[in-house]
This record gives sequence, C-alpha cells and structure tokens, in this order.
Amino acid sequence: MAMSVTQQIKEHMMVHALGEGSMNGVAGVHIGTVDYVDGDQIILTKNDSPDGQHHAIPVSMVDRVENNTVFLNADAEMVRGQWRTVQPDMSRDRGMGR
Repeated sequence: MAMSVTQQIKEHMMVHALGEGSMNGVAGVHIGTVDYVDGDQIILTKNDSPDGQHHAIPVSMVDRVENNTVFLNADAEMVRGQWRTVQPDMSRDRGMGR
C-alpha cells in the first residue's frame, strides 16, 4: 500500500515552490523547511522564514515528495500569500508529541 503524502513528509525536508531558482542543486524556489505536519497543514520552521515566524501551508499544495524535498504545485508568491502564521505546538519540543 502506498504511503500518503503526509506520511512521506518528514522533519527538516526542504520545501520548494514552482519557479526559477534552485537551492543545493534542487529546482524551484526555496520556501522553507518542514518543522512538522499537523493534520492537513505543513508547519515550516521559523529559522529560514523571512519574518522569523512559523508558517503553515496546506498539504493540498504538495505536488510530490522526492529526495528529501517537498515540491509544491504553486509559485512562491501564491504560497506566501496563502500561508498563515502559527504558534508552534510546544509539546513537540518537550517530547510530549501527539
């Protein structure tokens, strides 16, 4: 049985949107890095966020997961226009994950 998209997404994976560019030889525009998946949302780390905040993007934006990278089906402008700023699930940092 095939793994669902959410099961394929792992902590520290790069997230890339459609567009010209690359990071470490991976095509697309780097949007962020996966912190964790929460239901149907991918929570991005604040470390490489332009405003130092965690952001959530819907799993429905995922085109595919390949070679430690999540590729989105939208361009960077659309992704940044639709992401929402979130407070991280602090229990995850204390080893009390769900």
